[in-house]
Amino acid sequence: MGVLRQIFGPSRKEVWGKLSREIQAQYIDGGFWNGDKVIARVGEWTVTLDTYTVSTGKSSATYTRMRAPFINKDGFRFTIYRKSIFSDIGKLFGMQDIEIGIPTFDERFIIKGNNEFKVRELLSDSKIRELIEMQPAIYFSVKDDEGCFSTTFPEGVDELYFQVMGVIKDPGRLKSLYDLFAEILNQLCRIGSAYQDAPKWSSDR
Repeated sequence: MGVLRQIFGPSRKEVWGKLSREIQAQYIDGGFWNGDKVIARVGEWTVTLDTYTVSTGKSSATYTRMRAPFINKDGFRFTIYRKSIFSDIGKLFGMQDIEIGIPTFDERFIIKGNNEFKVRELLSDSKIRELIEMQPAIYFSVKDDEGCFSTTFPEGVDELYFQVMGVIKDPGRLKSLYDLFAEILNQLCRIGSAYQDAPKWSSDR
């Protein structure tokens, strides 16, 4: 085990278990078939960290994701991801490309949203921008229930959603991601796009 740890680093179970203790979350050992899961709280909201695998027959890819359902007051949605030579994924339905007027941030990220004013309000928080910058790869959005890997939400409930290819085993990165969710959820309340109350619905899916 010591040799394997030296080669591959700490296991997901070890890192995610440590994260759970640090943020006072629940660590669920899903075994071989279901996969591990961390269920944390931010105020009244439930934040879930897990992985999922997409198979294309001959190959498969595993993604780390973090999710938090919340009551969306005004239908505000956005997507943020890092620029790259492959970053032009086309227009997202109902979304426009937005710059927030901070050159260092605008140069590194593609920001899409259905309300430019709200996007600027959201990202006016320097702590949020700092936490986004800390993620070497990021696809972060508010999404409805049209994703392939979600069940139907009640009316008015959307999901704060992060995903990235691979299994994140960097404890610092995971903690900063949890902090980002906390900051975003609270900022959405401050700008009038979310309620502090949790959705009356189970997020265990």
